[in-house]
Amino acid sequence: MERISWDQYFMAQSHLLSLRSTCERLMVGATIVRDKRIIAGGYNGSVSGSDHCIDKGCYVIDGHCVRTIHAEINALLQCAKFGVATDGAELYVTHFPCLHCCKSIIQAGIKSVYYATDYKNHSYAVELFQNAGIHVEKVELEQVAIELIPKQ
Repeated sequence: MERISWDQYFMAQSHLLSLRSTCERLMVGATIVRDKRIIAGGYNGSVSGSDHCIDKGCYVIDGHCVRTIHAEINALLQCAKFGVATDGAELYVTHFPCLHCCKSIIQAGIKSVYYATDYKNHSYAVELFQNAGIHVEKVELEQVAIELIPKQ
């Protein structure tokens, strides 16, 4: 069996995190990595202690669910909460970041963004990433299922 690449490994972690999402519209996961070590993870979900979309439905204003915090922001806030620096780190996310997440990613000092799926890729977000010198690369997950083989 061949080992998966680091990019595939961290993208798989982001897909796993997305399974914790409480949004009914789109399940997103994000993993922040430094020196090939995971320093934070996040998924899109409601503010701690608040109602979740899966329980109360999405709260949509102007076509966007405002009930949830995006996965990228949740991962960045986890770093802030526990005092973990993000400057120079890499972000793996299941979907291309929205414009607001893009701005937060830049401000947090993330140096590279790897995403698996195009999702409403905003041209201004692309421009901001380019102007900030952030490496952006599409890394589709090649292996979507893990088959566990029972010990004999």
